[in-house]
Amino acid sequence: MGDAVEPVAQDSSSVSPEIVWPIKFKRPDKIARHIMQILNKEAMEAVKADREIPDIKPGYTVHLKVEVLENKCRVSILKGIVISRHNAGLNTTFRLWRLVVSVGVESVFPLYSPNIKEFKVLDKKEVRKAKLY
Repeated sequence: MGDAVEPVAQDSSSVSPEIVWPIKFKRPDKIARHIMQILNKEAMEAVKADREIPDIKPGYTVHLKVEVLENKCRVSILKGIVISRHNAGLNTTFRLWRLVVSVGVESVFPLYSPNIKEFKVLDKKEVRKAKLY
């Protein structure tokens, strides 16, 4: 009878902390790249939650409301044809071709930019090339 020992409940403060082993960084450039990919994905999801971003392709006619920073912030309305798209995660850009005073003008816009206030796809044309320069 003297040999029996009752289990005693331990509270969390008396438990020793877990041992954290040091991480061996064999390739710090790969680890940094992985961390940046995670941060880019989180930033893209935050922008997508804030406003709707349609999937655009070359040949689409789009209508943009862009905030232009001059002396004051004003909203500029642009309408044009998407002639290319460069996919790079958070840095994804698209090139818009439009006529300004009967002269063709190309403009490059970041897709996830906070300066783009509204984004509508007006028309979808099928094209055979990815870049319509």
